[in-house]
Amino acid sequence: MELIKKIKQAETQAQEIIEQAKVEAAEQAEKGGGNRRQVLAEAKQQRNKATEAAVAAARKQGRAEVEKLKEQGESRRRQLRDETGGKTAPAATKVMDYLGSHFVEELQNEGSLRG
Repeated sequence: MELIKKIKQAETQAQEIIEQAKVEAAEQAEKGGGNRRQVLAEAKQQRNKATEAAVAAARKQGRAEVEKLKEQGESRRRQLRDETGGKTAPAATKVMDYLGSHFVEELQNEGSLRG
C-alpha cells in the first residue's frame, strides 16, 4: 500500500512538473516570440526526466520494501523453527511409543486368534 501511495505521489509530482513546464514554455514563447519548438522540446525533455526519476524512485522504494518483507519472513520462519524445534523430538517419541504399543497389542490379538 505504501508503495502505491509513493508511486501516486511521484506521478502527481511529475504532473505538476509537466504543468509548470507548460506554463514556462508558454511564457518563453510569448517572450521569445519564435523559438516555440525548442521550448517545447526542452519542456518535453524535462517531463521525461521527471517521469524517469519518479519511476526510478518508485522502483528503488519497491525493492527496499521487498527486501524488508523477505527479511521479516525469514526472521519469522526462524522464530517458528526455534519455537517448535524442541517440541518435535518429544512428539515423535510419543507417536513412536504409541505405534509400538499398538503394534504389540495387534500382534498379541492376532496370536490369540490363531491359537
